[in-house]
Amino acid sequence: MKWLQWLFLVLILLCHPAYSRAQAWSGIIDPSRAIDWSVSGLGIPGGIPNRTTNCATLSPGASSAQIDSAIASCPSGQVVFLNAGTYSLSAGITFNGHSNVTLRGAGPTQTILVFTGGDSCGGQGGDVCLIDSVHYYDGSAAVQPGGSNAANWTGGYAQGTTQIILDKAPPVGHFVILDQANDTSDTGGLLICDTTGPCRTNSGGNNDGRVIGGVTYSQVQVVTATAVSGSGPFTVTISPGLYANNWRAAKNPGAWWPGQVNSIGVENLTVDNSASSAKSGIYFYDCYQCWAKNVKSLNGNRNHVWITTSAHVVIRDSFLYGTHNAAQLSYGVEPLESSDALIENNIFDGIASPLLIANGSGSVVAYNFSIHNLYNVSPSWMQVSLYSHNAGNLMGLFEENQFNGISCDNAWGTSALGTFFRNQLFGWESGKSLETNAFELVSNSCRAMNIIGNVLGTQNYHNNYEASPTTGSGNCSTSIYQIGWSSSACRTGSVDDPLARSTMLRWGNYDVVHAAVQWNASEIPTAAVPFVNGNPVPATHSLPSSFYLTTKPIWWGPMPWPAIGPDVTGGTGPGGFAYAIPAQACYNNSAKDGSGILIFDANACYYSQQRPAPPTNLKVIVN
Repeated sequence: MKWLQWLFLVLILLCHPAYSRAQAWSGIIDPSRAIDWSVSGLGIPGGIPNRTTNCATLSPGASSAQIDSAIASCPSGQVVFLNAGTYSLSAGITFNGHSNVTLRGAGPTQTILVFTGGDSCGGQGGDVCLIDSVHYYDGSAAVQPGGSNAANWTGGYAQGTTQIILDKAPPVGHFVILDQANDTSDTGGLLICDTTGPCRTNSGGNNDGRVIGGVTYSQVQVVTATAVSGSGPFTVTISPGLYANNWRAAKNPGAWWPGQVNSIGVENLTVDNSASSAKSGIYFYDCYQCWAKNVKSLNGNRNHVWITTSAHVVIRDSFLYGTHNAAQLSYGVEPLESSDALIENNIFDGIASPLLIANGSGSVVAYNFSIHNLYNVSPSWMQVSLYSHNAGNLMGLFEENQFNGISCDNAWGTSALGTFFRNQLFGWESGKSLETNAFELVSNSCRAMNIIGNVLGTQNYHNNYEASPTTGSGNCSTSIYQIGWSSSACRTGSVDDPLARSTMLRWGNYDVVHAAVQWNASEIPTAAVPFVNGNPVPATHSLPSSFYLTTKPIWWGPMPWPAIGPDVTGGTGPGGFAYAIPAQACYNNSAKDGSGILIFDANACYYSQQRPAPPTNLKVIVN
């Protein structure tokens, strides 16, 4: 009978949820504060499809309508190829619900799309529009309660669960947007709130999620319905399982599903948005497992890339330069109501806010480099490279980026549970004197953040470790951390938040003020708060190379991996703990044109086997 016992044990192990196995962060972060970014199917499982058959080949002189027609008639799994040359396009390009097609150029130095007009792309406008044919948004009647594409979520709320109960069945194979009502009073822990005053400084409506009965539903996770059983209520199997542990019946959770377009991408070309009035350069709308790769994007209007009500979108190996206005609404990549995106190995140059993260969960921003964050509104103000900007941004991983700084603000509401691992944050930019912090975590909006293994600050500039309501506001703009104030620049108010500091996990970070790596038990939040467990003090100073990769990526080349962190030696960054990552090495080593814009092709920077190996001691550039 012993073999039956072994068989029973094997069956238990096979049926055990994948998310329960040991993660790269195990022993460092409590499971209530992080997710399995690898098992979740981050980005496109198996990678971006390498399609080899051209269904159509077009040359300069082709119109947007001709390109659209080629996309619409292209068989599944094939490529619309744009020959080398400059295409003058008075209207945008749209996929309009046609799945499984790639739009490919001969390379970003050869195929150049110059837009003087865009596609409506569901209302906001995009020069290249990757959109489904039935594009509901969160205010559409069909996705409001009682609509054809909406359901009440009546059971199955535990973190990690892969089965939920809905009163209406979504289509199998379709992505489903799960949401719940925002908090209207302070939970004392994980807080998702957009109430003006305590949770939001901007006035006016917040459109980050459905609005039902006057309450915004900003907490969003996009999952796929893989199976449905029952005759109502329905048991819906989802992938991945639930990320957060604050889903609950008291917040009237629900589900809705827009249209969907699958596996479409843009690659190997330049998109010049300089003369277009469309708000976005490349717009992903209701897109599943879609991508932009080896794209050079010039002078976006509101943003270069918009990711809206989508899942598993990949933006990689690209160069994004400049904006129309260098003002408040001048972004690089802007995800909204989306999950499990991968924004990896990109260069941002001359953009006010390279990454603006709105509501969604489970996305990864990794190995990106930004420089010259141009901001014309206030010349002394340092616009940081990454903002967690809207209510409901949860469970993201931000790994090994080289940025001037990172901010979690309260402009539109609260977010939480971000993990920041092995980044180099300079906290400085030439000519700037305000908000020159490596990390700014404002008031209620930024609780339970994990800050691990980063290299922080600029030598001979930063002279204070932390400015917070607990430690005081002295040397605010020359502090490594600015934590828990009601608004930026250490301005105090009625909603200063000690929980932003007391729930923050800091471990193994090097900063130039201490000139040493900090392994402080006092910076581990061992006490629990609602929906976030206490975190045991890690027993080790050993950190994994990555929280989502198991091996060095193929595009990395011969440079040291990881390039940043307390276990790195011999680097040219502070304390020897940082080398230039490949995106910065590409920026350093590539030629520029007469306007100072990078002559960019990812195949030359990252994938060419003929290029000489770059030196491992490349100087780390700060703005």
